Amino acid sequence: MKHFFAVLTGWILLAGAVVSVEAQVKIKLGTLAPKDSSPHQSLKVMAEAWRKAPSGPQLIMFTDGTQGGEEDMVRRMRIGQLQAAMLTASGLSHIDGSVACLQMMPKMFRSLAELDYVSEKMRPLLERRLSEKGFVVLFWTDAGWIKFFSRRPALFPDELKRQKLFALAGDNKAIEIMRAGGYQPIPLEATDIVPGLKTGLIDAIPVPPFFALAGQIYDSAPNMLDMNWVPLVGAAVVTKKTWEQLPPATQAAMRVAAEKAGGEIRAQARKEMVDSVAAMQKRGLNVTKLTPEADAAWDALAQSTYPKVRGGVVPAELFDEVQKLLKEFRAK
Repeated sequence: MKHFFAVLTGWILLAGAVVSVEAQVKIKLGTLAPKDSSPHQSLKVMAEAWRKAPSGPQLIMFTDGTQGGEEDMVRRMRIGQLQAAMLTASGLSHIDGSVACLQMMPKMFRSLAELDYVSEKMRPLLERRLSEKGFVVLFWTDAGWIKFFSRRPALFPDELKRQKLFALAGDNKAIEIMRAGGYQPIPLEATDIVPGLKTGLIDAIPVPPFFALAGQIYDSAPNMLDMNWVPLVGAAVVTKKTWEQLPPATQAAMRVAAEKAGGEIRAQARKEMVDSVAAMQKRGLNVTKLTPEADAAWDALAQSTYPKVRGGVVPAELFDEVQKLLKEFRAK
């Protein structure tokens, strides 16, 4: 009889362990970030913190765009193949167009301090709108400034207009801005950038310096215009369906770890923005400095796109709110 109860107790404990393992929520996250890059490293630290949280989920990451482009990742989240993703504003716009107000307005922001101020003020509204579409924001981040890398030097807008410009496939709002400015956008997936440059399908690409270095884009596009065009803003999101499976204590611990990861990604990306340019210069990158005349020409071009951007790319009320916040910040 003792043996029977011992065996029975063992089976009960084993069954409990099996149930516990099966009950652990699994979150599959997709990102375009390269494997072992600094964003991926920060996400791995976050994943470990999540695992150690009470009833913490298992985070499974897919880097390098292996789950497709950002539009594909949004679609995969909606059908349950992914539960989370780290997306740029372009990808987030496939959930709700409001996020475009932080990225899709050329030369609107003069400094990253301005971006930080506006982002913090806009955050509650943007998170509410994403929540209404079924997604919870885990953290916001950015990768500094997008700059133009090109096959041939381009100081003035007209010099870049003569080159075929990469546009992310599915990012119809960015494509609209490019066309409004008189450019020749060529929509491609991120994985097609380097082959496109090598074959001459594209001649230029707007991209943060870190990605130009990591993807060796500068080999085929060895000229960089030192101009801050737009910031590359992003966020990590998880589906509400998945989020609501987790107890409040787990959610709270996950938010703490996620905010830390987002801050680390931002700080490291901004540092790498400077370090990457220096590293590429040592390998032959030509940096074209912006002259006052060229800067004025780019300002004029940017402002000429605003009537199309306002209401067409960025919701009109959010376009106006960003301008109001910038005036408020600059007045200080």
